[in-house]
Amino acid sequence: MDLDLNQYVDVFVEEAKEHLQGMNEALLVLEKDMGNIDIINEIFRIAHTLKGMSGTMGFTNISNLTHEMENVLHGIRNNSIALNEDIIDIIFECFDVLEYSIDFIASGGQEDDEDHQDLINRLRSILAEDSLDREGGNQLHEGLDNVDEYVLKVLEEARIRGLSSYKIEITLDANCILKAARAFIVFNILEDIGEIIFSNPAVEDIEDEKFESKFTVIFISQVSSSKVMGELNTVSEIDHISIEEVDRDDILGEMADLDNEAIESRDLEKDLLRDGKKSKIIDRNNIMGKTVRVDIDRLDNLMNLVSELIIIKTRMDELSQSSNKENMGEAIEYLERITTSIHDAVMKVRMVPIERVFNRFPRMVRDLSKELEKEINLRMSGKETEVDRTVIDEIGEPLIHIIRNSIDHGIETPEERIEHRKPKEGTITLNAYADGNSVVIEAIDDGRGLDGDKIKEDAIQKGIITEREGELLSQEEAISLLFTPGFSTAEEVSDVSGRGVGLDVVKSKIESISGSIEVDSQPYKGTKFTIRLPLTLAIIQALLVKLGDEIYAIPLGSITEIIRITVEDIKNVYDQEVILYRGRTVPIVKLREILGLDDVEKMKEHIVVIVRKGEKQAALLVDDLIGQQEIVIKPLGKYLSKIDYLSGATILGNGNVSLILDVNSII
Repeated sequence: MDLDLNQYVDVFVEEAKEHLQGMNEALLVLEKDMGNIDIINEIFRIAHTLKGMSGTMGFTNISNLTHEMENVLHGIRNNSIALNEDIIDIIFECFDVLEYSIDFIASGGQEDDEDHQDLINRLRSILAEDSLDREGGNQLHEGLDNVDEYVLKVLEEARIRGLSSYKIEITLDANCILKAARAFIVFNILEDIGEIIFSNPAVEDIEDEKFESKFTVIFISQVSSSKVMGELNTVSEIDHISIEEVDRDDILGEMADLDNEAIESRDLEKDLLRDGKKSKIIDRNNIMGKTVRVDIDRLDNLMNLVSELIIIKTRMDELSQSSNKENMGEAIEYLERITTSIHDAVMKVRMVPIERVFNRFPRMVRDLSKELEKEINLRMSGKETEVDRTVIDEIGEPLIHIIRNSIDHGIETPEERIEHRKPKEGTITLNAYADGNSVVIEAIDDGRGLDGDKIKEDAIQKGIITEREGELLSQEEAISLLFTPGFSTAEEVSDVSGRGVGLDVVKSKIESISGSIEVDSQPYKGTKFTIRLPLTLAIIQALLVKLGDEIYAIPLGSITEIIRITVEDIKNVYDQEVILYRGRTVPIVKLREILGLDDVEKMKEHIVVIVRKGEKQAALLVDDLIGQQEIVIKPLGKYLSKIDYLSGATILGNGNVSLILDVNSII
């Protein structure tokens, strides 16, 4: 690819991915409503756009494949090709190949060298079997070794329809300077009066002038050979033109000369190359920076706020030279308002709809449903809910695993569902909505649910808990054992799930971004996973509390209430200190004790911060309250990242460091 196009690769990849997402959604709709001409037109438009984009960038393999897709889709649009499930499956395969090719370009800026000829031949077979009436007749077919079946079928169809087939040999003048341009004129003339079904050398070689001075085409038309000759004679710099009528048997004779062993060897080499590419892990982030598309209005707002910041800075410079404290106080107040507004503006710039994650699931559900022979309907709501880009990047993998588990283990087969008087089509529901400073994602299925007793038995057999501990566990606590490392309820290993590495990794991933996950299940009714995520990972509102001489921060989104209790309010249940809070028993957590701080003398009254993680609550004992403050989260670094009960640190206004408590791990 030319160096001057490298600067556009990022833009090409971003645009191509958007078009592919649109194609994916349209194909899923088309599969359920094959007569929807609007959807067919949309897929055709996307294929046409991708062809143009890739052709401009010099990505010929993508351009060739989308060109063939475009031809098939055009045949479907004009009713000369009957759409069926097999054709949709082939178009889905094309989509997968295109998606892989775009990822390959994203990883290195160059197109892979796979020409997808097998897929192209299958698309051409559809055209040959169903119709010759393709718009414009602008199909240029290359490679005698790969189009034999196609050429034979088209020639047979042409004979049945009473069309004439010609083998045309063109020899250009020895002094011709622009051979490719001259050949292009010949192709255009022929395509105006008929259709070229074969070219030797291949079209790409002719375009690149990788031929001597002679090329051959097989051409189908309604016009006579003399008419064809008359049209071609108008082209200058042609030394000789040979036209002869051919039929299927003539072509069979020519194709018999091919070295079949060489063809098989080369095809095998292509298969190995393709398999090797698919096993390659592409780390796109090493090549392309993470980007986010931003509405121009948001940027304008941010620019205005920065301007205000410069104005107040100048104002404060002037006030620093005087001793007017009242004016300085007003300026600081104004500065606080601006910084808050800037924070909100930057937050909005970083926010992207969770639709980016949800969009990949319909295709996954469709493929797994076919693989497992289950009927599953996916419903999604709240796709417009916005969350920080960093959170979006991390949440996709956990959700994929949860949905795969639901399809494999949760949703029953149609026969089993009918036995339990359920609709034979299972349903998976994805909901997303904002809740304060958090975003909640619910993944719900109406499958067989989870059996707490069976989970207990499996956990005891695996040595995760003892029999005595199992007797004391409630159903909810038994189900939470699913998040234990190495635990799996699958009776046999499958490609979909059940390798014993799953929900513990899901939990770790979610908690690494300060989120939480809970599961609620009812036998034969279904299972509900609830994931709670922070809106952002950068700046949060926090409550600063004092423990001895140290100041700690508790994220405000985790706090339910702050109360005062006396020693008499503290009860002891099963060696656990608890308090009664709004009709519920809430365990007490002595922060001094778990953080390894010195004990203080027993006090008659305690300050308690009630925190929650989903439906679970805990009462944190603190020495004193400092107040609410906006804090910037800083990571502790790789050496301190594994410390229990802490999720990060922040720098206070006086320059001191305050540690941020991790409510999830405390509870």
